[in-house]
Amino acid sequence: MKLHQQFLLLHSRFGGAESALTTLDELAKLLDCTPRNAANIVRSMSRNGWIAWESTRGRGRRSTLSFLAQAEDIAAQAMLQAINRKDVARAIGQIKIHRNSSTLQEHLQGRLLSYFGHHVETSNDRQIDTLRIPIRQPLHTVDPLYMNLLAESFVASHVFDGLVRRSDTGDDIKPGIAHAWDTDDSRRRWTFYLRKEVLFHHGKVLSADDVVYTFERLVRSPRRTLYSFIYKQIKTVRALNPTVVRFELEEPNELFLPFLCTSRAAIVPKDLNQLGSYRFGTEPVGTGPFKVTQMNETVCMMEAFGPCFQGRAHLDRVEIVHVPWAAEAMTGDGHRTGAAEGGSGSAPDQSSPFHVIPNASAGNSGWSRIHSETTVRKFVTCNTQKAGPLTDPALREHLFGCLEKVEESEGDSAEAAASGTRTSSENAELPPSPSEQAPVLLRIATILPYKADAEALADALGRYGYDCEVSAVSPEEFKGEIRLESDLILFSLLRDQDEELRLYDSYRTMAEHVDAHTRIDIERLLSLVLREPNSEDRLQSLNKIESLLIRERNLHILSEKPLPTAYVPTVRGVTFNSQGWVNLRTLWFPPATAGE
Repeated sequence: MKLHQQFLLLHSRFGGAESALTTLDELAKLLDCTPRNAANIVRSMSRNGWIAWESTRGRGRRSTLSFLAQAEDIAAQAMLQAINRKDVARAIGQIKIHRNSSTLQEHLQGRLLSYFGHHVETSNDRQIDTLRIPIRQPLHTVDPLYMNLLAESFVASHVFDGLVRRSDTGDDIKPGIAHAWDTDDSRRRWTFYLRKEVLFHHGKVLSADDVVYTFERLVRSPRRTLYSFIYKQIKTVRALNPTVVRFELEEPNELFLPFLCTSRAAIVPKDLNQLGSYRFGTEPVGTGPFKVTQMNETVCMMEAFGPCFQGRAHLDRVEIVHVPWAAEAMTGDGHRTGAAEGGSGSAPDQSSPFHVIPNASAGNSGWSRIHSETTVRKFVTCNTQKAGPLTDPALREHLFGCLEKVEESEGDSAEAAASGTRTSSENAELPPSPSEQAPVLLRIATILPYKADAEALADALGRYGYDCEVSAVSPEEFKGEIRLESDLILFSLLRDQDEELRLYDSYRTMAEHVDAHTRIDIERLLSLVLREPNSEDRLQSLNKIESLLIRERNLHILSEKPLPTAYVPTVRGVTFNSQGWVNLRTLWFPPATAGE
């Protein structure tokens, strides 16, 4: 491996020329070694057929170094060696090293992509089906209490189970670890009846004590996490016997049962303290169809858990790999299709290694494609609790009018580009500013993944006299004071099977930074949601909140895009979890037959 890097260093130093004049002393300095070691390195490269070395004797005389191998081939060899050793981190490092050469980086990315997809190997006369999936988000923890990212929730949904689960269509709630449940007339007391002999991955039988521990851990946590407004209303949770658990809520809450379907409410063993919460995040123990055998910042390896009470998964092993070129969409043909990259976008063929791509980009005609009906909505809200320009309704009207003008202009430009005509808004009059004082200073807060969106928003508003400063922080920091210290907040909403929970949580947060009159209206409608047993009526109240926020110019929706999942026809059993990710529990690949 080191010899490969030394060759690439020499090749880069001499600008990729076919030959160059140099000395062993110069090579030793470049390779950070002695002249004697430099001579040994030259001999090794010559034996491999990578270079030719014509030595010229005499003081001050220079020898001729000729490159016989291509840098792309040597880099690819180093990468393949790393992949064969399952050292994916080093393979990815190869790409990082050569990021200054777009051609070489493209070549290495294509080689790395061949590692992914469906692979079959035979061990002890047993066929092992492995699926390797690239993801753009790093995995820090899959502990249900501490996870923040969708990718972490995706892994957790296959490692853990909840008391109940959503059906594949999301229309109703099905048994999970609990095979039945009931509630009293007050809708505050919920009783769950657990399946018998449900096993954790470490062999322990799940009992009601594990369920009690799981929810007491949530309630005691000082963390402000997604859906905390639900579990903080749990007054008591008790084990009536080893297979019966009873919850007592502070008040009726019709979102309690949907909450129990989420990864946040996944059941963990009460003895996880023996590992420690931090270690448990990377060495989790659940009851799900896959158990984690290795997890670090680069890769998460999971193996099928045979005794799973819901049945064994068809796949034997899943490897989820963090691939760090986050702005690019994987297509399986080695090309990049992100809007900013300008890749060729040619469609992959049926031999592509990418059988499954969670959240793939649209526009790849070579893929068969189905939609999970999950969308991502990006929006901006105003903080009118902060003393500043946005407390003026007229200025908010002007600001959102500017955003609408920008969107109209971009729509016209796209249509005009397609038709070759002049846009109708090129000479349109700008909206008049309500203030004579210019510029208006605004601070925009967002999380790091949306920094580019926030900067685009700042640029758009800058055309109309707004001077914007962007603050992008981690999801954990975003839960703090930064939102209330900002004027505009850019965030997103995943509209999936948990839409009611997400909308409620989002509007509850927005109520913290709007004027008192609007906050009272929001809280009144949210209170109705918690007491309404009919899902359609709950959504109607949530939609009223959206209309109110838009009407008061506190909310502006920037975009809403679907999250499709691409797959080739050889994949069978494709279903989706509540967040629109492929459900690995049901996925399978038909075995190849002779003659195919």
